[in-house]
Amino acid sequence: MCGLGSVSMQVVANCVAAAGYSVGEFAALVFAGAMGFAEALYAVKVRAEAMQKASEAVPSGMLSVIGRREANYKFACLEARKHCESLGIENPVCEISNYLFPDSRVIAGHLQALEFLQENARKYYFTRTKMLPVSGAFHTRLMEPAAEPLAEVLNSIEIEKPLVCVYSNVDGKKYMHSKHIRKLLVKQVVSPVMWEQTMHAVYERQQGTEFPYTYEVGPGKQLGAVLKKCNLKAWKQYNHVDALEDEEAAKT
Repeated sequence: MCGLGSVSMQVVANCVAAAGYSVGEFAALVFAGAMGFAEALYAVKVRAEAMQKASEAVPSGMLSVIGRREANYKFACLEARKHCESLGIENPVCEISNYLFPDSRVIAGHLQALEFLQENARKYYFTRTKMLPVSGAFHTRLMEPAAEPLAEVLNSIEIEKPLVCVYSNVDGKKYMHSKHIRKLLVKQVVSPVMWEQTMHAVYERQQGTEFPYTYEVGPGKQLGAVLKKCNLKAWKQYNHVDALEDEEAAKT
């Protein structure tokens, strides 16, 4: 995503809403004019370094789960935490870290908890589980040490009210002002990404109202695939924009 300096004002004027998944929220805020590109990039760097440091403190990870309708993810996490306690782990963490689409969650926490869930997948009505190639339990309380460094850098940079509605990962609601942005970007580090709820909020409209065009900017089409699961009618207006391909085309 790029800053407003190189974005057509007509594009911004016609934009209904913006949202970014996890760290992508910074890109959405840059697009909406809430913060400068360089400042956002610096904040992302500090955030990444702090989260990596927090990850190294505890063997942890993230487990992608697809379950049947009977699946009770929170109960499964509770039993996984009890299992960790039986192993002598104090204050074990195992919780939902990402709400993707109906019947799909990412669960994060201690590795022993995630291994327990994989071994007992059938018991909890999980049809598919897969460990994600990440170094820690992002968007859980294991990331608490990363909150303060991010808060400090956000307090040091200029943040303004977005020119376009930007929806927060924390609660699926619109950012209201700069203080609100600072508070929720820090909270996002230790809170689940409410992407499914955000999709419902963005595309909520009266019956018969047309859905807007949706553009996913960046490599991959994962968010488009998620949108298709959340709202098939909205997905029919979906388009993917690969910024790297556009940049290469501009050079030739």
